[in-house]
Amino acid sequence: MRRIAYLLSAWTLLFAAACGPAAAPAPAPTTAPAAPAAAAPTTAPAAAAKPTTAPAAAAPAATTAPAAPAPTTAPAAAAKPTTAPAAAAGTRGAGGTLKILYWQAPTILNTHLAQGTKDQDASRLVLEPLAALGPDGVPVPLLAAEIPTVANGGISADQKSITWKLKPGIKWSDGTPFTADDVVFTWQYVADPKTAASTTQIVDGVTSVEAKDPMTVVVNFKDPNPYPYQIFVSAQGPIIQKKQFQDFIGDKAKDAPGNLAPIGTGPYKVTDFKPGDVVTYTMNENYRDPNKPFFKDVQIKGGGDATSAARAVFQTGDVDYAWNLQVESQVLNQLMQGGKGDLVTAPSPNVERLLLNFADPNTDEGGAKAEPDTKHPFFSDINVRKAFAMAVDRKSIADQLYGVAGQPTCNMVTSPAALVSKNTDSMDVCKYDIAAANKLLDDAGWAKGSDGIRAKGGVRMHVVYQTTVNPLRQKEQAIVKSGWEQLGVEVELKSVDAAVFFSSDAGNPDTAAHFYTDVEMFTNGAATPDMTQYIALWTSDQIASKANSWHGNNYHRWTNADYDALYKQLQTETDPAKRTDIIIKANDLLVSQVVVIPLVARTQPTDGISKQIKGDIPNPWDSVLWNIADWTKTGG
Repeated sequence: MRRIAYLLSAWTLLFAAACGPAAAPAPAPTTAPAAPAAAAPTTAPAAAAKPTTAPAAAAPAATTAPAAPAPTTAPAAAAKPTTAPAAAAGTRGAGGTLKILYWQAPTILNTHLAQGTKDQDASRLVLEPLAALGPDGVPVPLLAAEIPTVANGGISADQKSITWKLKPGIKWSDGTPFTADDVVFTWQYVADPKTAASTTQIVDGVTSVEAKDPMTVVVNFKDPNPYPYQIFVSAQGPIIQKKQFQDFIGDKAKDAPGNLAPIGTGPYKVTDFKPGDVVTYTMNENYRDPNKPFFKDVQIKGGGDATSAARAVFQTGDVDYAWNLQVESQVLNQLMQGGKGDLVTAPSPNVERLLLNFADPNTDEGGAKAEPDTKHPFFSDINVRKAFAMAVDRKSIADQLYGVAGQPTCNMVTSPAALVSKNTDSMDVCKYDIAAANKLLDDAGWAKGSDGIRAKGGVRMHVVYQTTVNPLRQKEQAIVKSGWEQLGVEVELKSVDAAVFFSSDAGNPDTAAHFYTDVEMFTNGAATPDMTQYIALWTSDQIASKANSWHGNNYHRWTNADYDALYKQLQTETDPAKRTDIIIKANDLLVSQVVVIPLVARTQPTDGISKQIKGDIPNPWDSVLWNIADWTKTGG
């Protein structure tokens, strides 16, 4: 936590450079229609957005102190954080094959249609944003020539526009030039509601994106934007090639061949992809750095489970990198004794949580269950939701299963310290109290029958509780089930293969977005140090439904006018102290209304890496493969 607070200072400095006095309004849009409010989700629950397992926070200025004066030049942190030394001349492709194991297999390689961190990561070797977010949360230029600030003229004084200058000479992997038209098209693609993109929150409030010239892009916002890096930055902001996707925008987006084999600007290009199994890449000969990447080929293999993945990196050495080792603490410690790999961790905003369904998963409306105009038979009652929360033993889950990889929490915003609500400490819903929970259900009229199961008005208190197939998660389910059974609840456990659970397949009823059960569990967190897009995930505009192909991030189907208002405030508020207050209020509303039941604040990533791999830099704000072009290997 101290590391997060320290690193945040670099972000605060950069943010200060982006703040300034009001000025003339930005010019009216001249290209593409205005972007709609975020109608579809961001990433999967992996990711800002994103569920996966894991899935990521901090507002840009988390303290209550006044913002630092705007520097006259862009801060050093904006240029580039510490990275691995550049590969020596002539080493491109000298490293053979890099073997990566994801026990949740990738299913799509177009980030903007992805529903899981696994898919975002697999895409990142090929598709790049204008800037990454470094481990300190500060933007790092990739396709951009520099990071725009007020000081260098890149951000307007009224904070209603940001101008990106592109690096010259960058080519797509097919040899064609990368230009501002590709950036404009990416906005148009995501902003089109018929595309049903999973990253729509990045375009929220954007009125236009214009190509000022082939190497300059101007993004205009409707209102002053406290975080103008919301679009085209980090894991959810990759640029897609206009030439490849221009005939597959809107209704045709799901049919694009490029979804499985995108043309990109990254260090690698796809040579073969078997969705749900394996992705094979080879070097992009048109990559901008002639000395990178070190590895000639990369293989991301999917399948298996977290325990076998840990064994493959720590004991047998069969793989170079194993992702998301959500393995019971005792088992993980034993496997690490194999000595062939190291555990990769960093503080993060990722939270393992329980989602409660506010819609009825048993009622079929127009050929779809759990539509937002239906009501759950008992979770519609806040006292029932409170009882369920009070019967969850977070401490046992964290202590017995996560160990150093997680701590019990009752907050959805868990880092940095300045943003963590202390109000939840005194909330009844955050206390493990079986007796008080039973009383709440008694008072709400849910009486136990002869079989010990509560019922009211002919409705039995039966819940279906789903999560991904994972030994640790099944043990989590068992602990939660035990508590709920003590309330007189009949609990049916369901486990779904992760490749299905986090799939973007609109026709598969077992995805997390469909949420055709009463309760589901996964990890998610903010994708950037700014909390605006994370707070957006529970707004009314983000409700998942059949109408948007279940691409909204509000899987709960929860709507609350007060929460929506807080989000709108956060979009335009520039005062650091007021932003902190809004974020804490939003967190407290989610917890007190038991929209979600936070369980464990997790480290990110909790991955395994071969001792021979050098150059990896753990990063809680971007893809774990964010700097894969810098990776090398020693010892053959």
